[in-house]
Amino acid sequence: MSSNSKACPASPDEATVLIVGAGPVGLGLAIELGSRGIDCVLVEQNDRVGYNPRAKLTNVRSMELMRRWGIADRLRSASPMPKGYPSDVVFATHLNGPLLARFENAFYTKCDGCEWYSESAAWLPQYTLEQVLLDRALELPSVSICFSTRLESFTDDGHEVAAVVTDLAASAKRTVRGRYLVGADGGRSRVRELLNIGMSGLGAISPNFNVLFRAPALASMHDKGLAVQYWMVNSTVPSLMGPMDEDGLWYLIATRIGKGVDPAAIDAKELVRMATGLDFDMEIISRDPWVAHRLIADRYRVGNVLLAGDACHLHPPFGGFGMNMGLGDAVDLGWKLAGVIQGWGGEGLLDGYETERKPVHERVMDEAVTNYSLVGNQLVNENIERDDAVGETARAELGQTILSSKLREFRNLGLILGYRYQNSPLIAEEAGDAPAETVTEYYPSAYPGRLAPHFWFEDGGSVYDHFGPGYTLLTEQDGDCADCVALREAAQGAGVPLAIVHVSGTRFRELYGCGHALVRPDQHIAWRGQALPSDVLVLLDKVRGYSRQPA
Repeated sequence: MSSNSKACPASPDEATVLIVGAGPVGLGLAIELGSRGIDCVLVEQNDRVGYNPRAKLTNVRSMELMRRWGIADRLRSASPMPKGYPSDVVFATHLNGPLLARFENAFYTKCDGCEWYSESAAWLPQYTLEQVLLDRALELPSVSICFSTRLESFTDDGHEVAAVVTDLAASAKRTVRGRYLVGADGGRSRVRELLNIGMSGLGAISPNFNVLFRAPALASMHDKGLAVQYWMVNSTVPSLMGPMDEDGLWYLIATRIGKGVDPAAIDAKELVRMATGLDFDMEIISRDPWVAHRLIADRYRVGNVLLAGDACHLHPPFGGFGMNMGLGDAVDLGWKLAGVIQGWGGEGLLDGYETERKPVHERVMDEAVTNYSLVGNQLVNENIERDDAVGETARAELGQTILSSKLREFRNLGLILGYRYQNSPLIAEEAGDAPAETVTEYYPSAYPGRLAPHFWFEDGGSVYDHFGPGYTLLTEQDGDCADCVALREAAQGAGVPLAIVHVSGTRFRELYGCGHALVRPDQHIAWRGQALPSDVLVLLDKVRGYSRQPA
């Protein structure tokens, strides 16, 4: 991993936003704010990015955010995985045992001209993503990143947050002052601890054990073909594993190890050999015991201090939701902070952060727990490893069970793109039933609160590329129509950033079902209709969280 000593040469002591934690969420928030010219300081107690990252999937929605930040192609180019490597998921008893099932194009890494999203998913290690995010953040003049800097304490007087941090390299304390502080510092969040915010849910569901190892010969020692995950369903070491690069770096996750097992006593090499059924040389890079949780913060905000990512939600990693959900937090919180800081949004924006995001977190967390409830430990039975007709029948039956019961873990576009912000004070509700929320199947809808349905223009461009940094009115009419003029003038008078995009052809009408759609800075639908309301300022005030005081 490259050195980041140049990241914070000036050690600034003042910024509008102080971010704690330089993982994907903290870096994403810094990019979202920095892209809008808002000065922020990010402090990280480690000396670089990439320590013990577990995530490997950047899903389609997160890749759309990379496109938003101008780094989607850069991220794909930086991937250590071979170009075109298939994102298949294989189930087998061992790597040298019978095949049970295969899911092709899991997680949607192949686009094939799909209209539903602007970017296909990317399967690459989290340390690669973090480095690309860091490089982008350092390109923004208003972003400063200080490594080897630990948060000790902070105070919030309602106007200013004063944070005491320690420069670990110099063993010196200093105070960084800002208008807001965001804790993006992971599951053991120091910010959450200092706020005395509890976590509710299921703690310590089950212990697990990760191994990172290098074995260049392993890929040629089995007949299961290329895949990003190989699930080992056996009675010896139920687990899943896969490659991290094309040079023989692999991960293995032994799921639900016995609660009485001492992780320090585990022979990592023997564990890998027992899981795979193969005897080969390997170099152990790291051992990482961890415990699955299903916990969510009781509050996401106290005063001018907020939480994002794992600092406010923890769940098993099955389905690849954790980091991706945190990146969504970064964008949601980023544009809302920007609105308040730049004056075009009201305090209701920040009040809406938890209101909107928490139900989404709850739903995704439940899905992750469901996925975790059916890992190899639960799938294995006494007959699947038999070398006879009984074993063959048992494996065929299990294969069908896997294909039906695990589909939602690897084909979850409805969950990723089809969620909706419900009961939000920032969304103009409409009459009629909202579309049902699904997991495996995605049905695009412009119902308020949903992500704006994606489509491609005839010139090959994405509709998302035409959205501005503020609000965007998509309209079938030209920019001089009465509705457009009224909204533009109201937005200018209120200082609200607004872009008006004329869309021609039938696709907009087919997907959006209206003549106008007002899209928020996070690409969610704020309002839609055939004609704008008579008082467009009332609509703008609602969607920007602004409460107008009576005269």
